[in-house]
Amino acid sequence: MSALRKIIHVDMDAFYVSVEIRDKPELAQKPVAVGGKANSRGVLSTCNYIARKYGVRSAMPNSVALRKCPDLIILPGRMEVYKSISAQLRSIFLRYTDKIEPLSLDEAYLDVTHCTLFNGSATLIAQDIRHSIFTELNLTASAGIAPVKFLAKVASDLNKPNGQFVITPNDISDFIKNMPLNKIPGVGKVTFEKLKANGFETGKDIIKAQEHVLVSQFGRLGVSLWQKCHGIDNREVEVTRVRKSVGVERTFAQDVCDFEQLSQFMHTTLIPELKRRANGYINTREISKLGVKVKFKDFQQTTKEFKFQHYDSDIFTALLKEAISRGNGKAVRLLGVHIGLGDETKELQQIAFELG
Repeated sequence: MSALRKIIHVDMDAFYVSVEIRDKPELAQKPVAVGGKANSRGVLSTCNYIARKYGVRSAMPNSVALRKCPDLIILPGRMEVYKSISAQLRSIFLRYTDKIEPLSLDEAYLDVTHCTLFNGSATLIAQDIRHSIFTELNLTASAGIAPVKFLAKVASDLNKPNGQFVITPNDISDFIKNMPLNKIPGVGKVTFEKLKANGFETGKDIIKAQEHVLVSQFGRLGVSLWQKCHGIDNREVEVTRVRKSVGVERTFAQDVCDFEQLSQFMHTTLIPELKRRANGYINTREISKLGVKVKFKDFQQTTKEFKFQHYDSDIFTALLKEAISRGNGKAVRLLGVHIGLGDETKELQQIAFELG
């Protein structure tokens, strides 16, 4: 465990919707979300805390959100505005450290181990970062401070919105023992239910278990849980994050059952857009895989991928067939395609095409 490191995870509060309310102050006391037109088949990117009181949440279909909160105001996103503000955020972060690892437009890890401001107090540095964001951008951010990355991310969520939480080296053991496992990044609802069914609900439960037992039950997840619950996370703050994939997807206005219609849409609309978006990456990096994502009318989704180094229409078609077959005749709500991006220097070998 690296007890000497000082890592801050900064996470903007309901970023997209906060930007919209900042620019439209008359919406401040109303339930607001960002996610396309109100009558569209899309999903919400985010929503404000007023909307969350009604049970509205990110990634919820617009139709479901409006049933929960009929007065919900759904606004289209303005990605260029969000990107511009994200660049301003980075300029603020650079005043404190150049060891910055962006996770998305609205969150980042900062390693302030060697920052001498405020006598090196990571707590005061985080407070000053949040103060700068508020005074300069009129937006709020939350922060988590800890010696390791995953705990800094967990901590940033504990005093939201507009707060921060500190986990000192001496606090780590007690904090982890009482930490619900679904607080660990990557442990979602389904995984958490599976863990609970096997008697694992908090960090203390994992600590009591033997590593080989966890590995036999949960594979790689078991290794990760054992390490994190013992305070082990030696990952550095990566100044350069390499993008691993590029994708594009669309939600249909009406569910689609016909394979030929789906295939035509994929080849004439999605794949050309994918190539346009990926153009700047594949000039310097190889394609490592092709993939198709399908979300069915009941919101169940599946992804089918194949390791390959080039765009190939036949492979995309085969992947689509395989993905759709998993729905057992269910209509399709959303269709997406993506490519994986390989390392610039790594030579990828083409694998025999097998679907199964």
